[in-house]
Amino acid sequence: MSPDQIMDIIQLAVPSAVLIAAMITFGTIFHTRMKIKNGYPLSGAWGQAVYPKTSTEDGERIKLLSQENAQLRAELGSVKDRLANVERIVTDSGYQLTHQIEALRSDKEKVQ
Repeated sequence: MSPDQIMDIIQLAVPSAVLIAAMITFGTIFHTRMKIKNGYPLSGAWGQAVYPKTSTEDGERIKLLSQENAQLRAELGSVKDRLANVERIVTDSGYQLTHQIEALRSDKEKVQ
């Protein structure tokens, strides 16, 4: 190979190598950013999972949302219990009998 050919190869290889290194660097940065944004653990030096630290505001926000979630679940449970009682009362045959008696009373009052 002549020195001119070697220089041509170097002139072609160096920008390609720089471009590939830049693409790998930006790809790694983007990948890490997306992992942090979506809550996935990062990998440490020995392959262990490393979770990024969240700010104190995030911790307090999570705590408040957890408390609100617990309150809403408790309220939903009580609403379900009340609905079950109402359904039992409405479908109970005694309720239907009472309803028929009240209808007869109102008819009796209309006649008088």
